[in-house]
Amino acid sequence: MPPKNNPPSTFPLARGAWTTVALLWVAGCLNYLDRTMITTMHGSLVKAFDMTEAQFGLLTTGFLLVYASVSPLGGFLADRFGRRRIILISIFGWSLTTWLTAYATNYSTLLLLRGLLGLSEACYLPAAMGLITDYHRGPTRSFATGLQMTGLVCGSTIGGLGGWLAEHHDWSFAYKVIGAPNVAYSLLLIFLLREGPGKEADQPGVAASPSAGSVSFGAAMRSLCLNKSFLLVLCAWCLQGAVGWVIIGWMPTQMHEQFKLSQGAAGFSALGYVYVLQFIGLLIGGLWSDRWSLTYERSRLMIPVIGLVMAVPAFWMAGHSPQISYTIFSLMMWGFAAGFMGANMMPIICLVVPNQYRASGLGVMNCVTAIFGGLSIYAVGLLRDARVDVTQMLAFASGGVLLCALFLFVVKPAPAAAR
Repeated sequence: MPPKNNPPSTFPLARGAWTTVALLWVAGCLNYLDRTMITTMHGSLVKAFDMTEAQFGLLTTGFLLVYASVSPLGGFLADRFGRRRIILISIFGWSLTTWLTAYATNYSTLLLLRGLLGLSEACYLPAAMGLITDYHRGPTRSFATGLQMTGLVCGSTIGGLGGWLAEHHDWSFAYKVIGAPNVAYSLLLIFLLREGPGKEADQPGVAASPSAGSVSFGAAMRSLCLNKSFLLVLCAWCLQGAVGWVIIGWMPTQMHEQFKLSQGAAGFSALGYVYVLQFIGLLIGGLWSDRWSLTYERSRLMIPVIGLVMAVPAFWMAGHSPQISYTIFSLMMWGFAAGFMGANMMPIICLVVPNQYRASGLGVMNCVTAIFGGLSIYAVGLLRDARVDVTQMLAFASGGVLLCALFLFVVKPAPAAAR
């Protein structure tokens, strides 16, 4: 008779598990600060480089294109060569790039550095989430990954620091002040960050996964493409990305036009509530999922489904009512649902993807979600250019949110021995 796997409640928590989360929380915060702060210094950069609006937009578009393209490879490298090694290289790469950006003297160099930033940052999240789930295998997994995701939310929220520094000094000063500490932190992590325990360390009786050195990119991509459960999860995250990026890209403008708010008030109303509720949702969704996982294997899937289903009527009401209160409520519910999804993103991958391909799976999800989200933003722009009424954008989004929930609901976890 084959030995049984440990029940989730008895998985031992490896030494350094929460220290790893703390170290990567700071890194994740710096990651999103570095990538978003350029959008807050529009006036300073346009004046310094005499660029057009299209050129300014290309700085972010170029970053996203490189980020999406490299994400699958970044995830594979983490599976192939070890999470810690790729994390350290990634953090040092984006930190050095951020610091060097302060010395750009022309637009071409600035655009090139944004591409290099996308290249280095694409390798971070799959490796970081993979390392955290290597440490947290039992009823702390969702909370640990959710806690890591709150660092990304904080980094996005304080992205305005770059604009403030640029306004009071100049744009290059902002990159120097933020880039130099980043480089120092990346070097400090060489001594503080440790590789996670192997799969065999806490799951006796389960066949050992292939060693990192035996993982190939082709095998990883084939495994993921033939995995029906992973493809359903991928479809769900594509829809989540489409809704999320449309809200980020167009809701500030939509609220400015529809409710006659000032530009600043519209931006806060459209995104401030989302980020605050997403932060709360990451913590609650992680804790709830971990507790429920002790008695219900599908808890990692059902928590996001519950959050999404709660957001559907809020979106529908906002799309059919001219009251700003309904719109704000729908954005709050979306932030809450996005938090539930974020806390369980990597744990869901762990339910459907073998251990040796998990970082690759997250890399593919990052890639496809970024592309899908970018296309959705562009599609709304085309509709606006064609003078199509998009005031019911949230009502249409409710259908995508419901479909996202349905995709997750029908996902079947892989047998425990296959994970």
